[in-house]
Amino acid sequence: MYTLSQKQIDHILSDISARGVEMESLQQNLLDHICCIIERELKVDEDFESFYSETIKNFYKHELWEIEEETIALLTFKNYYTMKKTMLVSGVFSAFTITFGIIFKFMHWPGAAALLIMGIFTSSLLFLPLLFVLKVKEKQQTRDRLVIGLGSLAGIAISMGILFKLMHWPYANMLVFSAVMLMLFVFLPVFYFTGIRNPETKVNTMVTSVLLIIGCGLFMALIRTPRATLIAKTSDTQEFLRTEKMIATEKSMLTTLQKTDSLVPVINSGGQELVAQCELLKMFLIEQESGRADAMAALQNREVTLEDHSFSEHPFGSDSVNIKKYQNMVESLNNYNTSLASQKLALTSIDTESTFVQFIAEFSYNQVTLKGILNQLSQIQMQVLQNEEAILIHK
Repeated sequence: MYTLSQKQIDHILSDISARGVEMESLQQNLLDHICCIIERELKVDEDFESFYSETIKNFYKHELWEIEEETIALLTFKNYYTMKKTMLVSGVFSAFTITFGIIFKFMHWPGAAALLIMGIFTSSLLFLPLLFVLKVKEKQQTRDRLVIGLGSLAGIAISMGILFKLMHWPYANMLVFSAVMLMLFVFLPVFYFTGIRNPETKVNTMVTSVLLIIGCGLFMALIRTPRATLIAKTSDTQEFLRTEKMIATEKSMLTTLQKTDSLVPVINSGGQELVAQCELLKMFLIEQESGRADAMAALQNREVTLEDHSFSEHPFGSDSVNIKKYQNMVESLNNYNTSLASQKLALTSIDTESTFVQFIAEFSYNQVTLKGILNQLSQIQMQVLQNEEAILIHK
């Protein structure tokens, strides 16, 4: 068994300190471990220096001071390794689910929405917060912690904004715009002026800042501006009002034709009922959207506008009365299509494929938009009125 001299022990201790280990207790523990290994395994005729150089390498991956960082983390943060492993697993999981979610979305395969939601939620609510907590523990200066905190917050906000945008949820543009503003005008200045003062990080800070500005600029180019949003809302509202005028004209023409033939006051009572039911549903939607009982008058006076958006739940709410009105409309629609078969004229039935009727039946509410429902309800009305007009003309 080899016996170390005091000079050799002092050499080991000095080398441990020179390699960046400053904690005295850790220095002594490392010294004891290394001395035990050397005395147990070093042969009398072997060189101490070379054997020590090989032995010390077993205590680190890159540098010996790393073991002090790990020790501090363990002493101050008992669940460090568990959280680190959870962070890595959640990061890999979110990366895979987001990637496959985007592929599924491009290919129009089922499950795309579920994958994207799982991936972005995991990234925003698990991976990024854990990354923030672990990185903050490694930084001693308050400004470094501030940079990490602002970066994590901006990353979470942008991720959630993209999710809202992809899922067509309300307030998506507002969330994305706020996230980009946070990135550009809060995080970026702090990051830039903190990093540029350090000669070692100056170049990387400048390059990263330029890339962030370019990335945010390209990202903002995809976002509709407030003026463009106002123009779109106004255009949608005017289009809806023009369609309402066309329907009113068709109703007037049908009434005139009915008056000319007293024998057929009502050719298809089911059709008239369907038109009235569609009108009730449209009024409910625009009243809900505008928050006013006089919604039609407000739209015509340009006091309010319609904002197109998708739905996260049933478009006609959870009220059983309105749900029943919608179900009655669908039943009348099916009965109307059936009644057309008894007509000798070649009349066009109302197609419900890939419409809000099909999406609601499949509980795919995120595929339904306010503009889509209003347009399709108006199309049902127009089709019924035109069919009845054709019947009256050929009587």
